[in-house]
Amino acid sequence: MDHFSERRTIHLRVNGQEVQCTVEVRKLLADFLREDLGLTATRLGCEHGVCGACTLVLNGDSVRSCLLFAVQADEAEILTVEGLAPEGRLSQLQQAFWDNHALQCGFCTSGFLMTAYDLLQKNPHPTEEEVRYGLSGNLCRCTGYANIVKAVLAAASTGIEPLETNRK
Repeated sequence: MDHFSERRTIHLRVNGQEVQCTVEVRKLLADFLREDLGLTATRLGCEHGVCGACTLVLNGDSVRSCLLFAVQADEAEILTVEGLAPEGRLSQLQQAFWDNHALQCGFCTSGFLMTAYDLLQKNPHPTEEEVRYGLSGNLCRCTGYANIVKAVLAAASTGIEPLETNRK
């Protein structure tokens, strides 16, 4: 077996569910989530870590899943946008995006949601400037950002609680 097709078994917790899979060592975490687990809300935009579309929360921190190999997430806790609403209803954060028209085409939305979720977990009452800075690593070509910032501030005003699936 050559080193390009080497496979390893990984164990992780994704959106509160225990997962064990054997993956190629060179498979990106974003591809693993999309292809192996069917969690397609994690988007691949630039595949260079610039756009933020692939953002998820790994062990309590937002990260770019296009820059990590799946094997690097072994034993990790991962929260994707699908995990924000495990009961099939919009979370407070998702509802704030809906109510404030913070999405258009939707391609970047999951990355913004995960970045905003992480921001609100670490800073439950951010100022507008802190929200703008916190979201500055995510790119959107449709909305102009004003409604995204407005949505995050609206979600902050409701007191977003940590999800049970993201607690250690």
